[in-house]
Amino acid sequence: MSALTAEQLVQRAMDFDLLDDRALRVIWSDVGGREIDAEEMKNILLRRDLLTPYQLEHLVRGDRHGYYYGKYKILYPIGQGTFARVYRAVEKETGSIFAVKVLRSRHTDKPAIITQFHKEGELGILLRHPNIVAIFDVGAVHGQHYMALEFIEGRNLREFLRVRGKLDLKSSIHLALDMLRGLDYAHKRGMAHRDMKASNVLVSSTGVAKLVDFGLAGADPELTEEALTDMDNPRTIDYATLELIFNKRKDDPRSDIYFIGCIFYNMLIGTPPLRETKVRMERADRSRYTDVKPIEKIWPECPRAIAVIVNKAMSLDPDERYQTPAEMLLDLTVVEQKLAASPDGQLEELPDFTPGMGAQLIQKQRSLMIVESNNQLQDTFRELFKKNGFRVLVTSDLQRPAKSFNEYDRPADVVVYSTSELGTRALQAFNDFGDEAKTQNIPTILMLGAKQANFTEHAKVADHRAVLQSPIRMKEFKLLVEKILAAEPAPAAKEA
Repeated sequence: MSALTAEQLVQRAMDFDLLDDRALRVIWSDVGGREIDAEEMKNILLRRDLLTPYQLEHLVRGDRHGYYYGKYKILYPIGQGTFARVYRAVEKETGSIFAVKVLRSRHTDKPAIITQFHKEGELGILLRHPNIVAIFDVGAVHGQHYMALEFIEGRNLREFLRVRGKLDLKSSIHLALDMLRGLDYAHKRGMAHRDMKASNVLVSSTGVAKLVDFGLAGADPELTEEALTDMDNPRTIDYATLELIFNKRKDDPRSDIYFIGCIFYNMLIGTPPLRETKVRMERADRSRYTDVKPIEKIWPECPRAIAVIVNKAMSLDPDERYQTPAEMLLDLTVVEQKLAASPDGQLEELPDFTPGMGAQLIQKQRSLMIVESNNQLQDTFRELFKKNGFRVLVTSDLQRPAKSFNEYDRPADVVVYSTSELGTRALQAFNDFGDEAKTQNIPTILMLGAKQANFTEHAKVADHRAVLQSPIRMKEFKLLVEKILAAEPAPAAKEA
């Protein structure tokens, strides 16, 4: 077979829609009418970012597929697992970046796994939560099955821990709470994860934990001792063994809680509680679970409340475990608030802490989405409101609240626009938020700086939309939050 010429290489890229006429003009401008060989052409294509090394390798090899999945142009691989490979991709029309997950070829002759893959995608499209990686599309092309997901700048938690070793208490609690919020949202909609592990938790560049890969591990054979060693996914073996120990039903949603407890343990200690092995028989060994050392034995300085929560989540008997992610979320929120209120950053001992205390202490934890561009003020607001019992989301993007409420199911109870640095832009965003059909009924506060009292006359207020003048008096702020929440208009009844 003769070597590929530069012209043939460019023509292949054009044939597979990797280059357009504009790119072609750039190439020939670079060449300047000279005769060049394929190697020099490769260098031009790479140097000009017209092709990626991944695309170029496949073109040279003569591959006919794998450049596009639906409307998503593949740029390069970013990860792989038992069931699928994941690529960074760009949507051709919009230029938006996505992650595209493609089912491995060895599974394309397994109808049960293909069905489960599409089911995961179709159900995932319905899940919209800040702590779950969003799925936007699912399909098949040339016998390859794929789904398009939200692209997260960051790394998975397993890689994060490999670099960091272990995390401090504050960071561990923060990430565990993010995971529990996402899991709680999914469980309330009837969808368990079935593959909770550190590599299925993505940590964004801003420190937000997001769950990925719901449900694919659920494509299991019958739950029997003999079936364990025939399972494709090592994590499936973990779930099945756990459920067999107490002869509980397959797909018990409380299994997710056990494994999120394992991840929390791993973050705090630096090593996973379950003995790691790739040998199937060893993964199915019950002693991996029964021999787990309680966290306080490994870490004698472990705060008592943390030990209580970890041990409750990791109880082998599912009836003794937290029954829902919400229960664990509430208990851990109490601990987070105690830690945030500590002047020295150390968690005070909570001798009376018992599982379920969170539900007693937090009837309803209000969440705030605060728009503030100043980094120092962001930190100040975050700490101030957390110490006073609020869950806090902070953004510098004036359009983020509207976008979040369009994409997600009630990401916050109250939106707060701070004008301290954003000035009239925050005022305008506050007014626009009240004009949009999807957000006009959301309780909203415009928080004015010391010299911005004149903004009041230009603000579009209502019973559920208020203006608050700085400096903040927390008692006054809490009363205002409850007042505007109570005044929130009821959703309009849908027409029959």
